Amino acid sequence: MKVLLTFTGFHDPYGVGLVGNDEQAGPILSLVREGDFDKLIIFSTPNTEKNTSATQEALRISAPSLIIERRDLPLDDPTDYTAILRELRNHFREICDETPQADYFVSVTSGTPQMHACWVLLAASGEIPARILNVRPTRFISKDRPLIAETNLASSEFPTVRTHLRLSEQLEDAPPDFDTVAQELGIVGDHPEMRRALEIGATLAPTEAPILILGETGTGKELFARFVHSLSGRPREKFVPLNCGAIPGELVESVLFGHKKGSFTGAASDQIGKFDQADGGTLFLDELGELPSETQTKLLRVLQDGMIEPLGAKRPHKVDVRIVAATNQNLSKAIKRGSFREDLFFRLNLGEIVLPPLRERRSDIPKIALHVLDAVNRRQKRPKRLSQDALARLQNQRWAGNVRDLQNVLERSLLLCKKDVLAADDLIISEPARGGDPLSVLPEPQPGFSLDEYLSSTRKQLLLRALEIAKNNQSEAARLLNISPQAVNKFLREQQ
Repeated sequence: MKVLLTFTGFHDPYGVGLVGNDEQAGPILSLVREGDFDKLIIFSTPNTEKNTSATQEALRISAPSLIIERRDLPLDDPTDYTAILRELRNHFREICDETPQADYFVSVTSGTPQMHACWVLLAASGEIPARILNVRPTRFISKDRPLIAETNLASSEFPTVRTHLRLSEQLEDAPPDFDTVAQELGIVGDHPEMRRALEIGATLAPTEAPILILGETGTGKELFARFVHSLSGRPREKFVPLNCGAIPGELVESVLFGHKKGSFTGAASDQIGKFDQADGGTLFLDELGELPSETQTKLLRVLQDGMIEPLGAKRPHKVDVRIVAATNQNLSKAIKRGSFREDLFFRLNLGEIVLPPLRERRSDIPKIALHVLDAVNRRQKRPKRLSQDALARLQNQRWAGNVRDLQNVLERSLLLCKKDVLAADDLIISEPARGGDPLSVLPEPQPGFSLDEYLSSTRKQLLLRALEIAKNNQSEAARLLNISPQAVNKFLREQQ
């Protein structure tokens, strides 16, 4: 009996289609289709319950004769090596008792990298006499390199690599779990719109298609570009970011494509452009809408044929660069105004990722706040906490600057507050002015409203803000508020 053991991943049972409604079979369905297994044992975790159920249902239709066994593992942290090894060892003892004469195979494609490593450790040590299977990304498939790569670590010739590739090369082929990559980059949130953006990014990542990331300022567009690059299979260090809005118009082409010595006044030496720096990797063009129209034309040409021509060069040369662009502008309106090329928009828009503003995913705000709190605490000798009221206040803000705005508020509040637990009124939130009337932001009196509490909280906020502006200089803060330094000192003592 041939038995396949595998975790479920977020690409099972199907991957999100790149364009239109197309779907691609995930790792488990691909293995079952190619491997002719008699039994499949799926290991499911709390994070992949839906994927496991959907995979079981898909296999009942596509492989009705396959015996499917599901085993649920209580792994709250899918990156905990100790917990993964403990669970796999316990379960395999039971599996081996039930089917002692089986030929075992384990998959190192679905699940986290830590799960993959545990499979390899158990197979290499002989605890699980199994062969390692890996589903290659489509870009690595050829006549000599089939979809499924196999390594028999349990053979007498350990390690026998049946595909004539080193084990390390096989493991590199296995795409990293996108949740792990998102966690490493600090992308926090499980709101459905955020999950959808991550899934689209993970699906588009291994392709060569250019990607356009749309979202308001502070939504994390560069982080998402790095997320796509990390999952693309291109060298990690070959990620080149460029803020198009920060380059003087007359220097844009030189910065992007490079120039030769003497090609224009001031060109004292050859200059390598961003495209050449990113050759073999990813070029991230932030604030794409700021590119001059002449440069847009040249960028379109690069997208079409992969050729660039530095200023002053005698001939163009080819580069292998994946373009990820981002903007907070409404490009449809820019096209109507004539400030952005429609053909460039459609060329870049082969893959589109829309990042939701923070106000549309309020359920993620406490998670992001605690993530920032943990990061700040790691840099401080005295760790701090947030009260429930503080979290509630954060969740009720509109956050015009989105995640970046929330992060700035938390960092300055944590650094200035002397207490171990921050209350709601310890948060220094400077809302952007709406109109010219400061009285327009006053709360509406209602049952339960306390004027004394409101005035006390407002006084505290103004004192904290003044100290922030004055860089903790008490005399300067007192001058800004037109009060005595003794009053500022008394306030600080009360906060201890």
